[in-house]
Parts: sequence; C-alpha cells; structure tokens
Amino acid sequence: MDVSGSAYGAGTAELRGVSVDHDASIVELMKAMGLSPEVVERVARLWGKSAARNGGQTHLLLGHLLDTAAVAGVMWDRYLSATFRGRLDEVSGGRGRLWFMWVCGIHDCGKACPAFQAMDAAEAAPVLAAGLVLGRLPAGRGKRWRHDVAGAVLLRSRLVAEWGGEEAAGWVWPLVAGHHGAFPSAGALVPPRGAQGRGAAWEEVQRAVVDVFTRAVGFEDLADARPAASLRKAEQLVLSGLIVMADWIASDSSQFPGLADAGLVSFGGARRRAEAGWERLRLRGGWRDLGLPEGPLVPLAGRLGVRPRASQRELVERAWSLPVPGLLVAEAPMGEGKTKGALAAAEVLAARFGFDGVFVAMPTQATSDPMYEQVLEWVRTFGPEFESQVALLHGRRRFNAWWRAIWEGKSRPDGGGCGCGGDGALDVGGDDFGAIDEDADYGMVSVRSSGDGVAGVGGEGPAHWFLGDKRGLLSAFAVGTVDHLLHAATRTRHVMLRFAGLAGKVVVVDEVHAADVYMRQFLVEALRWLGQAGVPVVLLSATLPPAQRQLFVDAYLSGVLGTADVHQVVPEPAGYPCVTVAYGVNGRAVAESSQQVVRSWRESASVRLEWLPDTDVAGERVAAAVRDAVAGGGVVLVVVNQVDRAQAIYRDLRDGGFDGVLRLLHARLCAGHRADRTAECLRLMGPQAGVDRPERMVVIATQLAEQSFDVDADVLITDLAPVDLLLQRIGRLHRHGGTRRPAAHQVPRVVVTGVAPGRNGVPRFLHASGRIYGEWSLLRAAALVSEAAGALTAAGAGGPAGAGAGWSIPADVPGLVARAYGSAVVCPAGWSEAGAWEQWQAKQREREKNAEEYLLCRRREWAFPTLEGLHYAGSGAASEEQLDAVVRDGDPSVEVIVVRRASGGYRAVDGTWLGVHGEVDDDEVTDRLMGGTLRLPPRLTDAALAELRPLPAWDGKPWLRHRLALVLEEDGSGLLGATGVSYDRDLGLVIERAAR
Repeated sequence: MDVSGSAYGAGTAELRGVSVDHDASIVELMKAMGLSPEVVERVARLWGKSAARNGGQTHLLLGHLLDTAAVAGVMWDRYLSATFRGRLDEVSGGRGRLWFMWVCGIHDCGKACPAFQAMDAAEAAPVLAAGLVLGRLPAGRGKRWRHDVAGAVLLRSRLVAEWGGEEAAGWVWPLVAGHHGAFPSAGALVPPRGAQGRGAAWEEVQRAVVDVFTRAVGFEDLADARPAASLRKAEQLVLSGLIVMADWIASDSSQFPGLADAGLVSFGGARRRAEAGWERLRLRGGWRDLGLPEGPLVPLAGRLGVRPRASQRELVERAWSLPVPGLLVAEAPMGEGKTKGALAAAEVLAARFGFDGVFVAMPTQATSDPMYEQVLEWVRTFGPEFESQVALLHGRRRFNAWWRAIWEGKSRPDGGGCGCGGDGALDVGGDDFGAIDEDADYGMVSVRSSGDGVAGVGGEGPAHWFLGDKRGLLSAFAVGTVDHLLHAATRTRHVMLRFAGLAGKVVVVDEVHAADVYMRQFLVEALRWLGQAGVPVVLLSATLPPAQRQLFVDAYLSGVLGTADVHQVVPEPAGYPCVTVAYGVNGRAVAESSQQVVRSWRESASVRLEWLPDTDVAGERVAAAVRDAVAGGGVVLVVVNQVDRAQAIYRDLRDGGFDGVLRLLHARLCAGHRADRTAECLRLMGPQAGVDRPERMVVIATQLAEQSFDVDADVLITDLAPVDLLLQRIGRLHRHGGTRRPAAHQVPRVVVTGVAPGRNGVPRFLHASGRIYGEWSLLRAAALVSEAAGALTAAGAGGPAGAGAGWSIPADVPGLVARAYGSAVVCPAGWSEAGAWEQWQAKQREREKNAEEYLLCRRREWAFPTLEGLHYAGSGAASEEQLDAVVRDGDPSVEVIVVRRASGGYRAVDGTWLGVHGEVDDDEVTDRLMGGTLRLPPRLTDAALAELRPLPAWDGKPWLRHRLALVLEEDGSGLLGATGVSYDRDLGLVIERAAR
C-alpha cells in the first residue's frame, strides 16, 4: 500500500533522530509528526476496547497498543529469562527491549479497520463523525473479518516494502495474525469487500496508527524497527506467547481503566499504569539471573542436603559439562534419588545458561502432589519469597494442603500460619477481561479466569493471575502432570502461551517411560520444539527401553538442527545407572552416554520369582496366597490390573476375618478417601515408618502403585504386566534399608499371577490385561518371567507352580527391558509371537497416525521457517478436559461428585449436610463435598453425560458449577443408565456386573 503522498509523509523525515517526549500525548505527537488535522482527529477516535465490555469506559486503540508495549517493557525487566532477552538482543541489533515492546504493542493494529470499528454502534458513532466510512459489511459470524488477520494484512505489505523483502517481514506478520490463538496461512489474508477499509482516508489512518505507535515507543519510523535477523520457529512461538501474555495483562480493565480522551494517552502514562498494574497483580519472574553454585556438588550436598550418590553425581557433572543447553536422559533404579539429582542439575543448567525457573512433569495427579511439596522445599532454599511462585497444575490441587495454604490463605500444614502473604482468604473472582471477550466475537476463545483462585492483588504473596485459563505454565516454577507438557505440542488454540511458559525454564520429565505410544508422539513433538528453542530438558526413568532413548535423542536433536530426520546413534552406556546427553554445536549433532560404570547406591539383590496361575476376576487363589504369605507376619503388596479384581480380593480377605491392617487403593475411590488411604500407606510402609510399620499388613492396589509410591513391601503379588511395568512394581519390594522383616521374608519374593497356561502351554491372560497392554508385550513378559521362575504350568490350589534362578535387581533391569522391547525372539516356539507382534505393530501404527492429526507441526512442515499456517485444520479443544482427550487416546471418561439423598436434601459422601438444593455455604463444606470426586469408568460415560447435572445450588460456585453430581440413595446405591452402582467407603465405587 503506497501512501507516500499522504497528509503527513514529509513530516516523518524531518523528525528522524529526534527523541520523543514520552509524556507528550499522542495528539501532541501526531501534530509534531506533521499529520493533518483530519488524520489526527480520526486516529484519536479509533477505539480498542468498548465501554460495554471494558468496565464502563471506552479505551482508545492507541491507548491499548501503548499499554501493551508498556507491559512488555515491565516483562523484559522483571519476567523474561536472561537467555530469551539475549536472543531478542541478537535479532534486534542490541535493541531487544525496545523491539520487544514494539512487537507486543503492534498486535492490535488491525482494529483500525471498518470490520472492527463497526462492532459497537455507540463506539462507532465518533468514528463516523470524524469522517471515516464504515460501509456495509458482510453479515454472519463466518463472514466476519477478524482484526488479528486484518492487522497482518495491514502490516505485511508495509513490512515487505520498508524492511526490504519477505524474508525480513515473513516471520513477523504471523505474530500479529496469531495473537488470538491460531496462526492462519497467507491464503487467509484476503478481506471481504470493504472490511479492511477502502479509500485514502482509511489508508492514511491505518498508516498513521502504525507510525504513531512506532514513534511513541521509541523507534524513528517503521524502517528503524527492522530486525537484524530472524528468530527460529520455536523461538517465534515463544515470542507469540509472550505477546499474548502482555495483551491479556493490558486488557484487564481493573488495572488499565479506559481512556476515551486522546489528550490523556501517552507512552509515559502507559508505563506508569503498567508498573502499577504489575505490582498490584503480584506478577514476577523466577530466579532472575541466578548465580553459579559455589562448587560443582553444592546443589546436591548444600542445597538439597544429600550425600551425593554416584548416579546423582554423574547427572550433575553432565549438566556442568554441556557446552550449550541440551537433553539429559538419566536412567537409574527405583529409589535412587533421580528427582533430587534432576533438581540439582536444573539449578546448574539455569545458572549456566540463563533460565528462570523449572517445570517438573509427573505421570499422574497422585504423583504430582508429593513432588510439589518437594519442589516447595527446594525453592525455599533460594529464598522464602519463591515459595509463592510454585504452581501445582492439575485438576485436584484444591486437595493439596500446601497449595491451599499458599494460594488460598489456609492454615499451613507445618502450623506456620497462612502462606498467602497477609491477605487471607479472599472472595473468589474472575479477571475483568470483558474487552477480550469482545475479540471472541471473531471466534476467539474467552480468557476469563477459571475461577479456582482468589482475586487478591497488591502486597506480597502469589500471583493469582497465573491461575487463569492456559496460564499455569507461565508461573516461574511449576509441578504438574505431563499432560501440560504435551498440551504445548498440540495444534490447539493458544498453544503459544503454554510453550512460552516452558521456554524460560529447565524442563524435567519424571517416569518418562510411562507415556504410551499415543502420548509419546506428543512428547517427541514437544522435545523437537524445545530443542529448537534451546530449552534444557532432563528425562528420568528406571526402565527406559533403548529404542525410546534413541527416539527422544533424535527428536531433540531434530529441533536443535532444524531438520526432521536427524538420527545420531546413542553409544551403548557402560552400565546402569547411566546418563545420556544430546546437544548441537556448530550445526553438528552430538550424543554421548556414560562410558564408565556408575555404581548404584545399593548392591543388587536376588529376587525370587514364582508363578501363581489365576485368571479369575474373583481372585480367590490370590487371596489364599496372601493369607499364606502373612501367616507368620509381614507386609504384602498386591498389584492387579483391574479394579473389580482388586475389590474382589479385598472382599475375600475382609469377609474371611483377616487379622491385620487391610487396605484397598484404586482409582475408583473418592478423592478424599484415596488421599487419606495413600497417606496412611506411606506412613505405615514408607521410609520413615519405623515402629509404626504393622506386624501384618496387606495393601491391594491397581496400577497406582507402579509409580512414585514410596512404600516397602516384604512380598509382592502382582498380575503379569509388560516387563518395564513389572520392574516398576518390583521397585516397591525391599525398597528401604533397615526395615525390620520376619525371618520368612528376608529374601525378596515376587508372585506373578493374572496368567495361566492355555492350550499347548500358551499363556492366557486376564481379559483386562490383554485389553490394556496387548498380547505381544504380555507374551514376552511371560517368557522372561519363565526364565526366572520356571515354566508356567497348571498348579494346585494354594501354591506356586515352580521356581527358578530369579532376577538380580537392579543389575538385570536394563537387559530385561532391552530384551522385552527388542527385535529378537524371546518366546518359545508355538506361542505365536510373530502373529501377536504383527497385531501389536498394527495397533501402534494406528495410534501413531491418530496422534498425527493433533501434533503441533506436520512432519512435512517442520523445516518451514515461520509460524504461518501452523493451525491449519487444528483441534478446537479449549478446556483442560478437551485437551486431555487430545493427548490421551483412551475412551473418554468423566469426573463426578458423589452425593447421597437425605430427608429434605443432600449429604456429601462423608455425611456432611448440604441443604435442600445442595447448598454449599463455606470452604469447609466445599472441601468435604469435593472429597467425593471420582472418575467414572469409560463404559459409564455416555449415561453420565446424558443423565447427570450439577445440583441446582452449585450454579455460580467456581469449583462446582460444571461438576456432575452422581446422586445415590441413602444406602449408597443408584442407577446410571441401566447399570447399578453403589459407593462403599472401603470398596469405593462398585459397579454391578451385567447378568449374562
């Protein structure tokens, strides 16, 4: 668009090199730039936020652009990591702060078009009066011209012309086009007739908006803002997320009230508003240029107070030796202290390379809670103020006492008063983001707060702004489920916010082997983007197959080098534990593994394996084996693959008069009961149990016991599972040194069940096991167990079929995992291993293909240098539950809150009275009610969605308004669809088996 003959073209040149008075109003600035009175008047009338959706006050367009730029300036000073500030300095020729303010503020320039200015009749009236014609615009939501795309159209031609070509401009205009959550392709930059604005008047106004803003923030003109180089695509995604963050902060009308008089709008005023708003919202970054530790092992021995084990030392030394940020894969036995080693390595990496915080990704909500408390303890050693900057990211965080103490002002578990910084518990409230909802009229997603935090502002304490939708990862430190990492690798709206939250941190992924083949596609995609963004990543596992190690290394290096097909062979480690590192230097991929033996902190022990053939869901033979195992005392852990089977075994033991402590732990327990029971198991069987360890105790659990369950059993009875998961379960056996055990249990013993010999000796499995794991992995597990336990044969009631040489744990772990997932045949002839392999491979390929639909970048587009078109055919998932469904391909399930009918009203699952319509009057009652939360099995999903609703009194309660109530009768029974269900405090949710 050539408007060189416009009303102010000559005046711009005369101002080159002249500094701008930031306290001068935009009216004064426009006059100084030589704009005609007509252009000044028209630009001064353009609105950016309507009074109807901005707290009752109109906010002018240039006012919002300058507010956003000012927020970006504060973010540079107080939030951005040193490493990203350095990259922006590089691409801007040393003017990173100025350029960051400009690119954040220019985002809404597309509002200077008829399509946007006509959206509100009251706001449009002054625009029309100033002489701008809005014309007749296309009707219908599908035909509306979005202002984010309009901004790209407005800027693109000017940037190409004034920055010297598409190469310089091509990566910047998508940042504007995508600031409402999705990056369109260049083909979408075609406005409907009249929507962008026609005629000299609109051309002059649009040019003026860009030039006046550019001048106000500190550039001489648009050509002066030309970057010296371009960011890599992943870095562009980070920048895009930071633009959105600045926009959302500046759109909070409670912090940035509207200014309808252009004479009151100035960049100096915007900067003062931004400083004050930032303080009131308590926003902050993390470490902010963390200093190097005083010694190589100080992060371990000094900060964490541990006597460094060889595997921890190896990991930290590798972090010191990396020449650039890279990937570290730490493999060590269960109970080795991998997570503490990872935190120490994270400190080293952050200090060396300028990162500002840490995100620790855990496999489940249950494992996230203890890790959150461990990270809290760790960050306090850097300073007490960091405690309030640690976010817990999962849907049940309300039940974590420490989270509530810090973020909601409740009593601290250590008795130290509240952790909220002095404001106490405040009313729950959402952010005043009505003006962003105005942008939702263009099909954008609302960014209203999720409402799960308090709306405290000012003073010290946590920044509740980070509790809003999609913002959790933007907090300085975070612990949460791995889903949050995977969400950042999906082609979904506002993915840039999630990725920006990762980019300034060291990312730690615990139990990385737990990702199945579907989830692994998103993990690989995340590693690729993190590698290109230069983010250090630490992966932890006790049972990682070598092929997965290679896959993760190749993915990270593909990002580093910017090509899709990097394959850098990982050298075979000298032993186990081991650390693998991967990084790129001067365009060259490097992968290294521990080449000297790293000793485990404890010697390997011989574990005896035995068979107990049983595929009956009732589990009577398992219950009998439990009685035999504890006849002379002892602690037995039973891990089965099916909730119904766990409940049946528990019933058998309970109804048979079991003499000892008997506990049942599975996913169909209400949240409160499950948390209490887990804590009790850890107290009685954990590392600090001491004299509290019972003489006779049995815990019957499902797969919950596989990961981050720090208990010590004398005997393990387990359903057969894939070898890596079987070894995870074995990790709970004789786990802690110094535990007193009966004489009969001095040797670790594993009894493997859930399998029985079938025709011609081929193993047959529990139906649930085959459905969950597939036949091939179970056949190979059975073959490897047979080598240690002897052949699987039909056994008489009550005893194992035989015994063999056993396994040496942990020495045998890497070899067993490698054989289980390798290509060599391990099953006896006649087991049809090849056919099972083909079926397994076909299923794996199908799941991989299903994941491709949602991956952030298609394989063929990975080498594209910009974000243009990234969201083509992407997922419309917006809520956390929808996103979880994107990254997990299991059958959909829903959470409910169990309540019981009572005379005249309802009661919570623990008996707390709720009222006639389910009224919840205070936090204590809310807690008791939400203690009844549980997730229904997938087979009940359709009936639940069709029949269940929140109770009437829950409307307007942030924690409850979207929760489905499973209303049971007073006796705890009910009907869901055609299925009978009941809830029992000991058994959990019981589902009636359909009659045959």
